[in-house]
Formats: sequence, C-alpha cells, structure tokens
Amino acid sequence: MHQELTTLEIQDNPFKLISKDWTLITTKCGGKVNTMTASWGGVGTLWHKDVAFIFIRPQRLTFEYLENSDTFSLNFMTEDYRKQLSLCGSKSGRDVDKIAECGFTVGTSEDTPYLEQSRLALVCRKMYFSDLDPKHFLDPSIDKNYAAKDYHRMYVGEILKVLSADE
Repeated sequence: MHQELTTLEIQDNPFKLISKDWTLITTKCGGKVNTMTASWGGVGTLWHKDVAFIFIRPQRLTFEYLENSDTFSLNFMTEDYRKQLSLCGSKSGRDVDKIAECGFTVGTSEDTPYLEQSRLALVCRKMYFSDLDPKHFLDPSIDKNYAAKDYHRMYVGEILKVLSADE
C-alpha cells in the first residue's frame, strides 16, 4: 500500500536514488506495460512545476511505448530487488515479459502504471522532449557514451503524484 506525499516531503537523495539505486521507468502502450532500468535522469523545478527528466535511447521498447503514452512512472526499489533491476536492465521487453519474470505487480495512478513493490514512485505526465544533439556537446568526452551514435531522447515530465510505500 502506498501513501501520497508532496514532492517537498521526499527525504531521499535524488543523486543516490537515480545513479546508485537506479530507477525503473514504467509506461504502457496498447494495454501492455513495460519497464526498464535507468541510471541517468533527475528531478527539479521547471516552468513553475515539479518535474522529473529521463533519457531513453531510441532502440528501447520503452522509447516506443513512451512515444505512444502521455505518462510514465519512476519506480525506486529497495536493495532487495537488485536482481530484478539487473534483469530489467539486461533483457528487452520485446523478448521477455520483464514485469512477470520479476514478479512485479502493476498498480495504476492517474491512469499510469507503477510498480506496487516500489518504495517510492513518481507518477509523471510528459511535458516536453528533445533529442540530444552531439553538435551541442561542449565537452567532447560526452560522445564516448555513444559508440553506436544512438543519442538519447530526453523527456521532461510533470510530477503528478509521489507515492511512498507504507513503512
């Protein structure tokens, strides 16, 4: 069971949540739900709204789903789920039902799927996207992240709800 918080009530360090603990980006398309591991992104304030921003490569199934959805969730798990997080980062939703294989239960808030096992979930509505352009990299070392030249698309989503697992 999750309780609703405000963004100001989140006590977690966002740098740790995203880069060290990882997040699962979850969205749906045509009634199917997919999730993927991410360790790039952030949260903040933009256009007078609390937002999350995420980055997805164009070959990912989640990219396809998110292109056809208005919403997504960011799901933060406890360390107990590290094995499932690894599976979600190494398998494609085109080949396996990651949610079923991980034993996750999908909940819904604001018509957006989130994972019931998450200790914290941010439910977001897409507001903006932009494709990363290597011509704009001011630090040339950034391009080393793109051997296949498959530059991410950045999505900015307004945080509609913060759901925290009951303790």
